[in-house]
Amino acid sequence: MSTAISYQQACLNRASHATPPLRADDLSRAALLAQHHPDHAADASTLLQIGSSRGQPCHPRLAELLQSNALIDGFDLAGAEQRSTDVLVLGGGGAGAAAALTAARGGATVMLASKLRLGDSNTVMAEGGIQAALAASDSPQQHFDDAMRGGHNCADPQLLAQLASDAAGVIRWLIELGMHFDLTDASCDGGKLRYKQAGGCSQPRILSYRDYTGLEMMRVLRETVELEPGIQLLNRCPVVELLSHEDGSCAGAVLYDLEYQRFIVVSARQTILATGGCGRLHLQGFPTSNHYGATADGLVLAYRLGAQLRDMDAFQYHPTGVAWPQRLRGGLISEAARSAGAMLLNGLGERFVDELAPRDVVTAAMLRECAAGRGIERDGQQGVFLDLRRLCGPDQPALASQLPALQHLADKCGIDPMREPMLVYPTLHYQNGGVVIDSQGQSSVPGLLCAGEITGGIHGRNRLMGNALLDILAFGRRAGRQAARLAQAARNKSSLPPLRGGIEHVYRWQRQLALAGLDASQQAPLLYPGQARLTLHRPASARA
Repeated sequence: MSTAISYQQACLNRASHATPPLRADDLSRAALLAQHHPDHAADASTLLQIGSSRGQPCHPRLAELLQSNALIDGFDLAGAEQRSTDVLVLGGGGAGAAAALTAARGGATVMLASKLRLGDSNTVMAEGGIQAALAASDSPQQHFDDAMRGGHNCADPQLLAQLASDAAGVIRWLIELGMHFDLTDASCDGGKLRYKQAGGCSQPRILSYRDYTGLEMMRVLRETVELEPGIQLLNRCPVVELLSHEDGSCAGAVLYDLEYQRFIVVSARQTILATGGCGRLHLQGFPTSNHYGATADGLVLAYRLGAQLRDMDAFQYHPTGVAWPQRLRGGLISEAARSAGAMLLNGLGERFVDELAPRDVVTAAMLRECAAGRGIERDGQQGVFLDLRRLCGPDQPALASQLPALQHLADKCGIDPMREPMLVYPTLHYQNGGVVIDSQGQSSVPGLLCAGEITGGIHGRNRLMGNALLDILAFGRRAGRQAARLAQAARNKSSLPPLRGGIEHVYRWQRQLALAGLDASQQAPLLYPGQARLTLHRPASARA
């Protein structure tokens, strides 16, 4: 990066512009993205060498994991605890919870296994809200058009249409479960749902609860799952491998119980992967807003089993991650702040981008400012200012009541937003690509369904604010409903428990690794980021 402007000088430049006009841009959006978005960097893509999506572009770090060896190679699973269920849901975030609830209420016996605890996921970290075209001036068609355009016309039209048309039912379901949403002034119009504007959208259609919508959503989902008698919950039991039948279909999964340090082999008629994304891989060296468990586990396992992937070179870098102080680097500042009027300023005190442009455009513009020497440096950290003065004026409600999560974050940063801007820099936020699915969440592998961030095609190559929370619920419910139907059909043919599968697909995978000359010593899934590698203890029969 070029030399940045000092924090002290940038503050002086900011003070000289009460309300700076938006500077005219000399680049088209396409040129801006091509020159400055991380997905377009020279080292941001390689081609997959083996597997069902061989030849497709993929981020190099993710490609290493996708083309890795299994964690449980050589383990004797006959000595492990054996269980069975109609539907096995892997992942304890919003998508997994929605899938498990829907499958259980569809008559299936359900087991939900979470790597951490139920609710420890990116869902609780989603602040801005959920999109739903419910206003009289809006429509699912407009929602579809905005998202298709925001995703660079690369989304699967059928999936995106499904997303937009499912929104009303999703919101109704959440309210029935007990979720709160922000309402308009009851004294004026009876307290109707309040809509907010999101970047890249032609209509205000964001529904939210303060600026911690995902936390409120996960609260009601967690409570409902824990009270649902048809769901058996396994916390701290990450999936380490999928099981397969001789015909290549999914037969369940192998879990590892962290508390008792033992394997659990779960045979299932249908398996739903809802394990989230890969933010903790810190692609391109970026900080991340993602939770501790976001290490691409489900992607690795689905690909090894034979599932097709798409758009594995497309990721979202949220524009407003905390850049200072260092200890909070990457923490998310919701787009709701920019929707409410917060401005982005460079070190010269200039606005340089429409704050409500699509996220990839805003990110690229911020990185351009830093590369051009117009960024701001503070204690070795570089970024631009997020100016909150328009949110904190005498005629505005207190920030703590408007955006309490932002006020809390500002307090942790030691910043008074009335007097001082926050230094922000893009943070790795979302995995745009993933497993190819149909409208019911079915992958290309029979018996394996997927929902949530692990999937690809719904958002194209860039996601708009609010569509992630809608995605996890719309397709989580669809996957759960479909899994229950298929499990019921299989149970009608045979009252016996589901057949136990094996890991023959792992041995086929190892042959591919050898033929391609790839390193078989690297194992995946990672389960945990960085150096926090998990040591698996073999079953007693394997140690004998």
